[in-house]
Amino acid sequence: MAQPLLPVEDARARILASLHTTPAETVPLSTAFGRVLAEEAIARRTQPPADLSAMDGYAVKAADVTSVPVSLKVVGEAPAGGSYADELKSGEAIRIFTGAPLPRGADTIIIQEDTTRDGDTVTVAEAARKGQHVRTCGLDFRTGDAGMPPGRKLSPADIAFAAAMNLSTLSVHKRPVIAFFSTGDELVAPGTEPGPNQIVSANNDGLAALILEAGGIPLDLGIVPDDLEAIRKAADSAREADMLVTLGGASVGEHDLVREALAPLGLDVDFWKIAMRPGKPLMYGWLGKLPLLGLPGNPVSALVCAALFLKAAISRLQGGDSALHTTLARLGTALPANGPREDYMRAGFDHIPDELPVATPAEIQDSSMLSVLSRAGCLVIRPPHAPPAKAGEIVTVLPLRA
Repeated sequence: MAQPLLPVEDARARILASLHTTPAETVPLSTAFGRVLAEEAIARRTQPPADLSAMDGYAVKAADVTSVPVSLKVVGEAPAGGSYADELKSGEAIRIFTGAPLPRGADTIIIQEDTTRDGDTVTVAEAARKGQHVRTCGLDFRTGDAGMPPGRKLSPADIAFAAAMNLSTLSVHKRPVIAFFSTGDELVAPGTEPGPNQIVSANNDGLAALILEAGGIPLDLGIVPDDLEAIRKAADSAREADMLVTLGGASVGEHDLVREALAPLGLDVDFWKIAMRPGKPLMYGWLGKLPLLGLPGNPVSALVCAALFLKAAISRLQGGDSALHTTLARLGTALPANGPREDYMRAGFDHIPDELPVATPAEIQDSSMLSVLSRAGCLVIRPPHAPPAKAGEIVTVLPLRA
């Protein structure tokens, strides 16, 4: 009796639960973008380091400007990068510029648009509350504050934040090395003239790009012929990687040789075949201590499965967020009832102001058609045995582009 196919969520959970994060390494701030923090980023300074002016204008005592208009004597200047050394007295004002520290005795900034200057006298036309236009010491953060937690994937704003905390390096998880190879006598590399019965392989380059996008380091082991010893040799060369991915060779045909080839090397298969379309012949297991993900050979199936399983695995290896970030959309066309496998339909993804986006599945969903996947903006996720759906119904989708 045939074993039931493993549900997609169960397959994802089993893969992710089996993985361990890569060790930490310290990298310069200039190379930390997109990396995942391994340790808290702790502020090494207070920001602002003192009470600073937030505007160009005049530093005054709030008590002097409760009733306006009022004239004050300008007794000095505080430029950005400089300061006024003496203490401000009642009836006085200091010309001040954005970013300069407040003089002692001052507690308020009057913006220059609300004043009129005549020599050493400034007339204030608008009243101001105490503390107006003042950035107080430590407003942003203080020395010793935990700025960012472990597991955070660093954005450009995070890099700027770390720089402001006076950090020149950060502790991040090492980028996982993902080794991969395609199998098949029929495959030739792009740029090669295919011979009779041969096709150009699209999988290696597409997968390398996906690995880079997910934060991993691709290790392309090339195209391996349908030969047991050649497959063993390729797999053995990946022993120092953090994960091995095979493309093709794990279906049910007599030339699908990956499991047969790797069994003598200690391949331990966790599961094989899942309730998903495209991507039924997905395999996962271990080659000794090396996790192995077997993707289908069809290029669309391979990339769709990689989007669901490999990207999450790379994120988990880095200690990051491995959740599947789906959203809602309205169907742009009617769909028939779904079969027993969870379906991931390539679809256009049109954004409409103030409304849910519209997802329109392509008419032809053949797993060999990369043109359809290239044009798709999302995958429409249809549960097993989903009933027919009308245009306009709300569905769950997985966006494919930022």
